[in-house]
Amino acid sequence: MDKSFHTENRRELYASLPDGALLVMYSGELLRQTADASYPFFANVNFRYLTGLAKENLILLARRSGGETRETVFIPRPDPMAERWTGTRLKADEVREISGIEDVAYTDGFARTLQRLAGSGSYDTLWLDLDGQEPDEPVRTPARRMAAQARESLPFLQIKNVHPRLSSLRTIKRPCEIEAMLRAMEITREGILAMMRVSRPGISEREYKAEFDRVMTAHGVFTSSFPPIISAGANNFCIHYYGYTGTAQDGDMVLNDVGANYDGLYNDVSRGWPCNGRFTERQRLLYGCAYDTSEHMFSIIRPGIPMRGIDRMIKEYCGELLVRRTGLISSTDNVGRLMWHGGAHHLGWDVHDEVELTPMDAAPIRAGMVFCVDVGIYCEEWGIGFRLEDNCLVTEDGCVNLSAAIPRSIEEIEAAMAK
Repeated sequence: MDKSFHTENRRELYASLPDGALLVMYSGELLRQTADASYPFFANVNFRYLTGLAKENLILLARRSGGETRETVFIPRPDPMAERWTGTRLKADEVREISGIEDVAYTDGFARTLQRLAGSGSYDTLWLDLDGQEPDEPVRTPARRMAAQARESLPFLQIKNVHPRLSSLRTIKRPCEIEAMLRAMEITREGILAMMRVSRPGISEREYKAEFDRVMTAHGVFTSSFPPIISAGANNFCIHYYGYTGTAQDGDMVLNDVGANYDGLYNDVSRGWPCNGRFTERQRLLYGCAYDTSEHMFSIIRPGIPMRGIDRMIKEYCGELLVRRTGLISSTDNVGRLMWHGGAHHLGWDVHDEVELTPMDAAPIRAGMVFCVDVGIYCEEWGIGFRLEDNCLVTEDGCVNLSAAIPRSIEEIEAAMAK
């Protein structure tokens, strides 16, 4: 993303705010792991979406008055000794080049600036990014700490939550975002193919993961979209499995749920394959139900379908196939015995991307949305568990499978594994 993308995002957000609004956004801070060690820094996604900046301890302050918006980024002062240990800090020129924001100041002056603006009488609302994910921990994030402080020291400012507006902006992806997701998909494809090509009985889950990590690193992806879920055999029946302690045995299915990120955009792809490269009859039966369901969904998804309908249609269609082809269930009413999780979630700047907070169950699909079509089948009776998860871009008159180039049919998987 270049600065024009972030500038446009801010412009749209500012246009939705009323006169008299003060907006404060935080990039986040390092979290202590133990002793004097910290966890790797992860920038607040909405801050990065608005500015392109991904360093800790940055603040965006925008003020809306007379239909105009002024904006400032606050950065830590240079500190040669600290930078010797933790790396160089952002300079003002770098902020301007990345974000398109011209006014840059130091964070040690932020509190005074906010107090002066709040006391000027020109502003009556303070907008903060309060995501609502942790209601029992109201002061964990900088934004929640600011909300608590403002209630005490700036009681004349009404606190407002900008999070729903940012979620709404992120719902529809722009062409540059789709390009980044496609680039991430190319990397994900290479990682999955690498795992398929080394697959054989006796390969441990951690060896599969090492292949995926090797490809990610070779393409400059040092943090994937989420910790890779890679399992074999009985471990496939833990939906979010991160143990990497098992070993694929002859006849086992290997399940992986992985994704690369590129320029801040994520993907999320699942594939399942027999570790020996050849599907058994029962594996073919179940995988065929999942594959045919996925193909059906990509043939019917289009703007106007309620989002809540995707999961229902996946389970109804796949359930009918499971009844007719396998006899494992007698009715689609029992499909929950074999299909354990939802079939769709939005994707983009988060793996489970936040979208506009209208009742999403009832909201219709629109062109530019990206979400997963996820068909999972888990048959403990037969010892077979896997999922087929692809990334769907909704277009004006249908949809596109962004992950179609990653082997997904039985024939494509067996051919890839034979190389």
